[in-house]
Amino acid sequence: MGILESMIMGAIQGITEFLPISSSGHLVLFQNLFGLNTENILFDICLHIATLGAVLFVFWKKVVQLVKHPFSSMAVKLYVATIPTVVLVLIFREYIETSFGGYFFVFGFIITAMMLLVTELFSRKKEKQPLGKLSSFFMGVAQGIATLPGVSRSGSTICMGLMLGKDRKEVAEFSFLMSIPVIIASLVYELCFFEQIVAVELIPLILGMFTAFVLGVLAIKFMLKIIQKTSLIWFALYLSILVCIITFLYF
Repeated sequence: MGILESMIMGAIQGITEFLPISSSGHLVLFQNLFGLNTENILFDICLHIATLGAVLFVFWKKVVQLVKHPFSSMAVKLYVATIPTVVLVLIFREYIETSFGGYFFVFGFIITAMMLLVTELFSRKKEKQPLGKLSSFFMGVAQGIATLPGVSRSGSTICMGLMLGKDRKEVAEFSFLMSIPVIIASLVYELCFFEQIVAVELIPLILGMFTAFVLGVLAIKFMLKIIQKTSLIWFALYLSILVCIITFLYF
């Protein structure tokens, strides 16, 4: 993988990880378009580290409080949200891995677009309430489902929170904080289950990680600003257009 490819992959990871359009689906799409090696686990791990760094950078004050108070209300809600995600991934691990082959990600894009559309049509009428443990649990279930390629993690968790009648800004912030234990768990998973790791040249690796980190920070801040002002339907429209283009090119 050259410098240009690594930076493009980093850009895709950084932007799409935090916007409700699916990073996994876009990465699979890009790899299919350019015939890149999809088994480069080391590069994948490093991109995850970069996006984890982006979340820690933006929410460093909240993260410090979570470390200082591991049994606070917010920390408990994060534990509650993480449990169903981990359980679902462990149960359906083989199916999830298989789904990354072929064109399942196209169906994932369709699912994400439909979720965004339905959420905007029905969630705004609900009375806004604080995020509780039960709603955190259901957001964790949505996060587990979003391990499928093309199904957006941020999109599914935000949609779940909004459909449960929770505040848009609070749901968005919690969705990003939820990614911290999940990204860490995915790093541990990849290190444990993949014995062969393909070497990567240092400069492309560093540039890819830097791109993912910087654009990840910008994507988080962008999403936090527009979640209260902009309809999620625009993201659904983007995914719908993308699906039409993919269908025209491949089918």
